[in-house]
Amino acid sequence: MNKTEKQSLGNRFRSMFIRVSLAEKILFAKHLAMMITSGMTVAEGLKLVRRQIKSRGFGRLMDQMLRDIEGGQFLSDSLRRARGSFGDLFINIVRIGEMSGSLATNLEYLAVEMRKSQQLRSKVISAMIYPLIILIATLAITVGLLLFVFPKILPILATSKAALPLPTRMLIATGDVFNHYSLYLLAGMIGVVVGFFALRKISPVRYFLDGLTLRIPVIGTVAINYNMATVTRTLGILLKSQIKVVEAVGITGDVLANKVYKDELKNTALAVERGEPLYKYWEKNEAVFPGTVTRMVEVGEKTGNLESNLNYLAQFYENEVDDALRNLSTALEPVLLIVMGLMVGFIALAIIMPIYGITQTAQ
Repeated sequence: MNKTEKQSLGNRFRSMFIRVSLAEKILFAKHLAMMITSGMTVAEGLKLVRRQIKSRGFGRLMDQMLRDIEGGQFLSDSLRRARGSFGDLFINIVRIGEMSGSLATNLEYLAVEMRKSQQLRSKVISAMIYPLIILIATLAITVGLLLFVFPKILPILATSKAALPLPTRMLIATGDVFNHYSLYLLAGMIGVVVGFFALRKISPVRYFLDGLTLRIPVIGTVAINYNMATVTRTLGILLKSQIKVVEAVGITGDVLANKVYKDELKNTALAVERGEPLYKYWEKNEAVFPGTVTRMVEVGEKTGNLESNLNYLAQFYENEVDDALRNLSTALEPVLLIVMGLMVGFIALAIIMPIYGITQTAQ
């Protein structure tokens, strides 16, 4: 093996671990589609798109793609070597586009659908940010009062011979724990977080946690609607590109993050491969696949309109996610504000009560 071959092999190995963001994939698909539509070859389009890529890792990936294309390979073959960066959905849509002569159309379609996925994900993240800020602010105020304000008042309270109120004694005990064992508490919290993410990598634990998420009131509704929007939209995209149902279901399972849905889609693919209709398997598990989906898929399979029914369901569940997120925000905000008020109020009461008692005694 000569130096050039070794270098090429090294580049391919590194490309397997390069992470490409959803925003970068959208830019890549949209701009390459525009270049090909304007009459450029794939290689010429890639060169122009490469100039717009700022990420060093994605840039190296595109350099390797250019070498592959100029060497006479198909774009889908080059993308397949970077499967971890692009995923089966992207690669298969490109492959079908090359086979049917509609690569530009398929890339444009991919960009539009990925943009919808990005917007849906952004809505979920945005809905979680405000409650998280409230929670962090509450904890920061509580710890700040315990570590910095309360210790300065303790000498004044020590001069009083009267018994301290229960809230004050509880606060003193909590403050002592923070002051004497703060490093242990911090190490314990870090250990819990690291342990949680380590356990999540174990398949049965991840399945249990993801299943638990689906059963939590309100949050579970958001999770189910989000996963169903992803399942129906991805299946719709793949079927539109003339990919077989069995293969489409398998690819859809790979796209999902939730272990319960991932495993159910894997089992669905096996059932379809045995000749069982899609809806027949889904109707056995209504907790994961709502009845609305099963009935619409049944009608689609029987009338030959499965693709359009899936697209309708995707739009329906995206709207459901919007409604569920609004309900979640409405439910969480007052609860978090009440918790914040109770915690800060308890600390204020624990400080004011003994000071008021000392003042009354002095009078």
